[in-house]
Amino acid sequence: MSLPWWSVVSPVVAVVVLGLSYGRSAGGVLLAVVAIALVAAVLAAVHHAEVVALRVGEPFGTLILAVAVTVIEVGLILMLMTSSKVGVETLARDTVFSAFMIVCNGVVGLCLLVGALRHHVVAFRVEGVSAALATLAAIATLALALPTFTTSAPGPTFTTAQLIFAGVAALTLYVVFVFVQTVRHRDYFLPLPTVASESEMDDIPEEHMAPPTGWAALVGLGLLLLSLVAVVGLAKSASPAIERAVNAAGAPQSVVGVCIALLVLLPETGAAVRAANRNRIQTSLNLAYGSALASIGLTIPAIAVASLWMHQPLALGLGAKDLVLLALTIVVSTLTVTPGRSTLMQGSVHLAICAAFGFLAFTP
Repeated sequence: MSLPWWSVVSPVVAVVVLGLSYGRSAGGVLLAVVAIALVAAVLAAVHHAEVVALRVGEPFGTLILAVAVTVIEVGLILMLMTSSKVGVETLARDTVFSAFMIVCNGVVGLCLLVGALRHHVVAFRVEGVSAALATLAAIATLALALPTFTTSAPGPTFTTAQLIFAGVAALTLYVVFVFVQTVRHRDYFLPLPTVASESEMDDIPEEHMAPPTGWAALVGLGLLLLSLVAVVGLAKSASPAIERAVNAAGAPQSVVGVCIALLVLLPETGAAVRAANRNRIQTSLNLAYGSALASIGLTIPAIAVASLWMHQPLALGLGAKDLVLLALTIVVSTLTVTPGRSTLMQGSVHLAICAAFGFLAFTP
């Protein structure tokens, strides 16, 4: 397996851009270059994490990919938290909640719609998808809903003890889920056998990558580390300009969290939609819910540790509007996965909820 040229060039170019922009005020042309390099570095990092994951196999491959995505997300959040002056206490909450909503409604809805439009009815294993959804709902509720109603600390915040408990609970649930998915009940997450005509399969390109060689995996690991350094550094360079752009547009600070979640989830979204187009909806849902679980289950503990270490304020509790969207998403998702089959109706409902989330993020 050879590495695509763009995945080799992007980290190098991103590091060069980081060196040129470090310590300088990013604006105009330089800001555009930094933004492009940042997006390219994120895409390259996720690609190289997938290469290394394919080489080491399960269950460690899943953990490597999840850790890489989490490092990107946490790095972006921390750089913005340390560089911005307003809205820093809610940035982690906004990013994690955005990831939850985008995955559970946007990515899942798009996959169900694409699959149903081509194959009419798509099927998946209830055991695996319901386990992923239950874990995701539990972590999201414990980390994002409970702080709004606890009384030991003022506002939508946890006390130190409560924050530690929420972080440990999120990490524990994520680790148990990975063990169940990759070891104990791996068959619950395997795609169902599908029946398709030869002409139908010929029209759809194969999405699987060949296992990489040891040399390719080693090079990929080096480029992954280089990409992660570039992502964190470029995020710090661009953060003041991002804050100015949000203020100039008159948009809420929560929009920054939405942008971070979209950037981090972009690579996995493409892979999930391609799998749905091949009538491998189980693979799509594994990718979607797995990304959301990594985003919440690993980001919450990491941000909790960073917040306590750096003495940064951290408000995790959602407001009334977002609590309604969270509850609606969990209820609709439960109704979607319970039958083990889906049509374009379910996909349309999820996309409508995602559209409502996006609209209300800009016009709360």
